Amino acid sequence: MSLIAGTIVTLPIDREVSPYGYFLTNGMQDVLLHYSELTREVKPGESVEVFLFYDTEDRLAATMKKPYLTLGELALLEVADVHPRLGCFLEMGLGRQLLLPIRELPELRELHPQVGDSVYVIMEHDKQGRLKAKLAGEQELASKTFHAPTSWKNEWADAIVYKPLQMGTFVIVEGGVLGFGAIGMIHSSERSRLLRLGERVKVRITHVREDGRVNLSMAPRKEIGRKEDSERILEFLQERPDGGMPYSDSTPPDLIKQRFGISKSAFKRALGKLMKEGKVIQKENWTYLVQPEPGQVNGPGTQGPDSRKS
Repeated sequence: MSLIAGTIVTLPIDREVSPYGYFLTNGMQDVLLHYSELTREVKPGESVEVFLFYDTEDRLAATMKKPYLTLGELALLEVADVHPRLGCFLEMGLGRQLLLPIRELPELRELHPQVGDSVYVIMEHDKQGRLKAKLAGEQELASKTFHAPTSWKNEWADAIVYKPLQMGTFVIVEGGVLGFGAIGMIHSSERSRLLRLGERVKVRITHVREDGRVNLSMAPRKEIGRKEDSERILEFLQERPDGGMPYSDSTPPDLIKQRFGISKSAFKRALGKLMKEGKVIQKENWTYLVQPEPGQVNGPGTQGPDSRKS
């Protein structure tokens, strides 16, 4: 039996060598179980269960500590550190980290994980046999996820990004104790900003598909969103010196998204609400706060700044 990094094996203790620790053997190969890697007292002749890994000098070593995953297994690991050239170092439960190489990360630097984010990965070997992480894709995640129930529709849930793309963001929607959760997608039109790999985000389930996957949005339902969006626009106008802004029904969608973080249709719904309430008017592709007449409270029926006769 050859000793392979990333696996858990049971080996007999051959001898103790101070000040290092205990040497385990399979009859052909010895491996050091350092004193710092013990979880209880041991003695020569005893068999112990250990996890095999490569130490900082690329020597095969053993630990009695339990890792969060082993070779070929999939797990959700937290980002412990980020290196601009090497990639991300993931906490694996041993007091040491597992490298997620930079070639595994998205091309866009702003989509890279940050410390504290969590990524779905599989443990594998590099060309030299050392342990590293590989991002888990849809194929690997599918066997660990479940079909979302129809009762989820319009519910809010936590999700973790496993594939960030320009056209949409793929996530695992957490499902409590049932597996990893359900696979979902946030279309770019339902996303208030780009989401990075490993980021945790609040999402609303807009549709439960027949295959058990879900369509998601970062925005509340229209009737709730209309109120929040109109309040945001109103606050923006109130902060403007002249109470006007160069945005209206005819403003391009990308400018609306960039300035307010909402879609063009959401912007139009919010504006419609404000105009119906008599709080704003539009004039020549601009939107203005309706200024109250002297002694009059701003509200329905109040005339705008350009409708008063001098």
